[in-house]
Amino acid sequence: MNSRHAVALVARREINTRMRSKAYLFTTLAMVIGVIAISLVIKAVGASSGDTIGVLDPAAAGPLRSAAAAVGLDVTTRTVPDQATGERQVRDGELDALVTGPPVGVVVKKNLSDDLRNALNVLVRQQALNEQIVKAGGDPATVSRAVAAASVPVRSLEPPDTHRGARIAVGSIAIILVFIALQIYGQSVAQGVIEEKSSRIVEILLTAIRPWQLMLGKVIGIGVTGLVQMFLTAGAGVGAALAVGIDLPSSLLTGAAVWAVVWFLLGFFVYALIFAAMGALVSRQEDAGGVIAPGMILLVVPYVMGISILPAEPDNGLLRLLSLIPLFSPTLMPMRAALGAPAWELWLALALTVPLIIVLVWLAGRV
Repeated sequence: MNSRHAVALVARREINTRMRSKAYLFTTLAMVIGVIAISLVIKAVGASSGDTIGVLDPAAAGPLRSAAAAVGLDVTTRTVPDQATGERQVRDGELDALVTGPPVGVVVKKNLSDDLRNALNVLVRQQALNEQIVKAGGDPATVSRAVAAASVPVRSLEPPDTHRGARIAVGSIAIILVFIALQIYGQSVAQGVIEEKSSRIVEILLTAIRPWQLMLGKVIGIGVTGLVQMFLTAGAGVGAALAVGIDLPSSLLTGAAVWAVVWFLLGFFVYALIFAAMGALVSRQEDAGGVIAPGMILLVVPYVMGISILPAEPDNGLLRLLSLIPLFSPTLMPMRAALGAPAWELWLALALTVPLIIVLVWLAGRV
């Protein structure tokens, strides 16, 4: 048979066998449910962000919100009938704090957050300033309006990123899904090779087809099953995010999902071929863990660096360089794409990865 038919035959067998397995159906369902649940959690956390503060005097609610806004804190005020009721609500978790006074005091269950402490300090200082203005014969309202109207002019060299938090969340989800998928399906290739060697089926197969045809067919077949799973997961994640109304442009969500699928596909070919070559070195499943350990290190190290450094430093010079190296691109570029990496870097990394895959097909077949 010709090469194309041989590769297609092996790939078809892998697809039929794996997509009908209960394990594949279960993991697909679990990943889809997982990304939907993450979208719901992100939305719930966003909706419940901010502190709920109880006040005894309704007139104190406005100044408290203004003081909180001055330090970038979003608070919701609630008037309570008396201090005993307010303290009970604080103890039960219904209120994050109770503001008493005058003079202004605060009651918390255990600790007062630094943000809320800063807001209350602003409020207390404003009240102290008003008292001094009155003593000096001035009008606190006039002074407050003049102070509120004063601001520093800001000129941005680049447009501000109003969706940074959501970008980080989307990038983190993308890199985690790609990492998990590469782990699962990369090891599946190695285990499949070892299984065929241990049962000596490979000796029969290699009398009919060439080693590289068998290797490429297995990688393509398992890759297709993984790609279907990634499409379903990414589609569910984008759909859930749009359905619950996460504040992020649909174009960004779609772009992050597309790049996650692209880098899963490229990363799968890279690591599947590496794992296949490593799996061919042994003949027992018991030896699989040890022989694929170096490949796992290549996969884990950039993932850990990306998930821990990129959210705080998206333009980190070292990670920008590493993300262009084909062995590291699959676990770094999904998050960088979500965080707004330059298009030329994404395409350069892609252009460098494709030739590596061609070399690995030949090398893995030789091994």
